[in-house]
Amino acid sequence: MLKTSDPRSALWSSTAAPPPDTPPLTGDRRTDAVVVGGGFTGLSAALHLAEAGVDTVLLEAEAPGFGASGRNNGQVVPAYSRHNPDEIVAEFGDERGEALNAWVQDAAALVFDLIARHGIDCDASQNGWLMPAHTESRLAIAQAKHDQWASRDAPVALLDKAETQALTGSAHYIGAWLHRGGGNINPLAYTRGLARAAMDAGAAIHAASPATAIERTARSWRVTTPGGVVEADTVILATNAYSGNLWPGLARSVVPLRLLQGATKPLGDNVARTILPERQGISDARRVLWAFRKDGAGRMVTGAAPLVPGFRGPLRDLCTTQLKAVFPQVGDVDFEYLWDGKVAVTLDRLPRFHELAEGVYAGLGYSGRGIAMATAMGKVLAERVRGTPASDLPVPVSPLNPVPMRSLLIPLARVRMNWWRFLDRLD
Repeated sequence: MLKTSDPRSALWSSTAAPPPDTPPLTGDRRTDAVVVGGGFTGLSAALHLAEAGVDTVLLEAEAPGFGASGRNNGQVVPAYSRHNPDEIVAEFGDERGEALNAWVQDAAALVFDLIARHGIDCDASQNGWLMPAHTESRLAIAQAKHDQWASRDAPVALLDKAETQALTGSAHYIGAWLHRGGGNINPLAYTRGLARAAMDAGAAIHAASPATAIERTARSWRVTTPGGVVEADTVILATNAYSGNLWPGLARSVVPLRLLQGATKPLGDNVARTILPERQGISDARRVLWAFRKDGAGRMVTGAAPLVPGFRGPLRDLCTTQLKAVFPQVGDVDFEYLWDGKVAVTLDRLPRFHELAEGVYAGLGYSGRGIAMATAMGKVLAERVRGTPASDLPVPVSPLNPVPMRSLLIPLARVRMNWWRFLDRLD
């Protein structure tokens, strides 16, 4: 039996179209820009650069979509994981704060535009995203988010209990806010589609080509792999939770956390049609949120933060408990797929755009909102490489700061999640 950390354990590995041919780098070459990392960020950056006529090489240690980009729940969410828009304005000021809010608001639209423009076959459904609440106190949090996005003309709606039940097929929730710009995709199929699109635009993508060193030469940057070397004027680091020791301090600027996903066998038509009939994704308002969605074949896909990563029994029990609590009509469910993967979380849950040196840029730390934000970050990085001043970009440049006591934060995060789960049960 495969480990849950093996990408082949994921539903998406069995349902995505085969990957394009991306042979390892062999020999040395010179290019304008080199991108390190073949997830949403790196592939989006490579695509936007290549479309603009920039000679681009992308290096991936494994295969495109190997990390969190190919192992997430597949929800495309046009909202922050923690913040409300007013908080962003309070922190960054009116102009920069509203620019960042607009960037987050438009990120999902960019994903679905790329899917449509490049004909990416990834089971895409843009029928909205829901944050439902199961208690009055959590509903107040959801309403605040709705109200603040509504004040910025986002396509949102606040739903009462009956409306929420109609869209979810569950009596578990008492209300919700809906963002109509969100949706669902097969994330691995999307990454592979981005890779094909980038290659069609002229980018070279090399899998099984881990970057082992980056060094400055007299006239360019030199990125070394086991099979060759790429020299480039600019470097984009899009390694997120898999940054390793490639650039000093980059890995220590985020906390890698494992998230669990589980997918049932396809439900019978009579049951499937009662659940999420319009196929919105759910990320509910719990402190430790429960996530649900339905794929095109009628499987239920649920996500959570596991207490014990890597053990199928506890993970299956957690998925089953969540699913049956919200959708009791599923009966005795059978989880066909169980998998986990690392996401990069920042302490404030905001993404990071770094200028690490002259000509070296990085984007990471999407804290569970990676499909939309990472795709949009790739475009930002491409614009910066092409010469757009950092002050004109919607994401502010952040200093590279190591997370204090990072080695202790992962076990502490599990303790904190246990406490939050206890509070959710009290609710």
